[in-house]
Amino acid sequence: MELKYRILAFIFAILAIHHLNAQEEKKIIEIRQAGGSKQDQANFPGANILFKNSEKRVHLFHEGALIESDLAYFYAKENFFKALGNVVFTQGDSLRMTCKTIEYDGYTKVAIANGKVFLKRPDMSLKTEKLNLDRVTNEAFYNSKGIVIDSVSKLISNQGRYFMNQKKYRFRSNVIIDNPKYKVNSDQLDYFTELNQAYLFGDSSIIGDTYTIECERGFYDLDREKGVFKKNAILYYDNKIIKGDSLYFESEKNYAAATKNVSIVDSLNNSIITGHYGEVFKEKDSAIITRRALAINIVDNDSLFIHADTLVATGPKERRILRAYYDVKILKSDLRGISDSLYLDESIGLTKLLNKPLSKQEEQIFTEVDRNLNNPVLWFDKSQMSGNQILLISNTKTNKLDSLKIFNNVFIIEKDTLSKNGYHQIKGGLLNGAFKKGKLDNILITKNTEMVYYLYNDEDLQLIGIDKTVCSALKMNFMDGEINDITFLNAPIGDVYPENELPINERTLKGFTWRKKERPETLNDLFDKNDKEDQFPSILKFKYPEKEIGIAPVN
Repeated sequence: MELKYRILAFIFAILAIHHLNAQEEKKIIEIRQAGGSKQDQANFPGANILFKNSEKRVHLFHEGALIESDLAYFYAKENFFKALGNVVFTQGDSLRMTCKTIEYDGYTKVAIANGKVFLKRPDMSLKTEKLNLDRVTNEAFYNSKGIVIDSVSKLISNQGRYFMNQKKYRFRSNVIIDNPKYKVNSDQLDYFTELNQAYLFGDSSIIGDTYTIECERGFYDLDREKGVFKKNAILYYDNKIIKGDSLYFESEKNYAAATKNVSIVDSLNNSIITGHYGEVFKEKDSAIITRRALAINIVDNDSLFIHADTLVATGPKERRILRAYYDVKILKSDLRGISDSLYLDESIGLTKLLNKPLSKQEEQIFTEVDRNLNNPVLWFDKSQMSGNQILLISNTKTNKLDSLKIFNNVFIIEKDTLSKNGYHQIKGGLLNGAFKKGKLDNILITKNTEMVYYLYNDEDLQLIGIDKTVCSALKMNFMDGEINDITFLNAPIGDVYPENELPINERTLKGFTWRKKERPETLNDLFDKNDKEDQFPSILKFKYPEKEIGIAPVN
């Protein structure tokens, strides 16, 4: 038993020595100077009241920090003081703080400054009414309105924390950055004073001379006016509204880019372009969008949808041009179309549908059917029209379709609804069409014109025969979207054949190809397997620094 007690006594002695050493490690606040001192045990028990005189102010010192004041209540046992009157707190040559009063705990090394607090460091200054300064973690915290001023900007918030080692602020609640070039508003913002960079959290906006950015997550380089923005990100730029899951913006280069669920709304030209990757070049007044790209233009008070692999919009309002490349499909309530490429000049109301140029080898081996399959196609109600190049012209004042032109290898096909396998067909070298009240009214076909047409008795709709004719030109009139009558303008050569006298292979013109399966009927038909949304990952891969991951959410 005696041995046991000796061991316990030895352990207690070691613990006591360790406790005394720990006490010694916590350095005591030093009184460097004072004009005088007194005690008032009734009102300030345990305090040594230090005050200034005409020659000396109160100086207290603790581990590299000097606190000057007019009056101080120093509690030696608690290693604590409260200083009042023109307080100046300095820490080396890197930090200087003034305030009306300050409380300082020598054990925790936490200072609480009150009243017109002004903290100054080489890279910035801070004004607030109350500031907690933790000298162990080198952090300062305020929970009242604070104003931070650096070399170029003024930052205002209702709550903030300053990480001195990282030279970083974390602002919360009604955060404002006021800079001559822009203004930033945010729910929460991490600001690196040395780098002049900011991370945005919650509802945020950046308003510059020529742009406005809104987001709920973002990074912004304030010196270069560039950054990445996510989560409900919107950029108002060059009369355009740009949205995307990720946005990139660089003011100096007059450039913006967006990825995933992108839309570019042109408010001046009343058009929208969507897709999964887009770029805007302000100096060139242009925008490019690809990956499930879709343009929506208003024509004749109706939406004209244009899909392509890539869409490019260029030029100012008075000379706006849209170009579409590869696998173009168009959809309107009374119009469908496909082509390799498309050109749309809104200023003159011109839309061109173009074919894919043939290679030398294709020129040699392609049949007429192959060539027609390569040509653009338009469907007006029940009529299929194709050719090497198709032009649609709109009235620029009414925005209604005015005329139609098709150049070379013109081929018009319309299914004969009264026969099982019959098709009305017209071929020629040039087509000119006219619209009336936005509907196709008549067309004129010239140059080596050929026709196959099924004729019926008006009374009982019995087939009279199949008209197969060649002429130099003919005119067609439309009614309710169908061919109504045909007029030959020059002496035709041909005849009307009874059905049983005209072989089936003679009932179609050379190069005939019925392309109904390619005709888009709905908005979804404009897209194919190459346009699946889930195959387009975010191109702008941006992550917050790992040190920022633990940031508390904004309430």
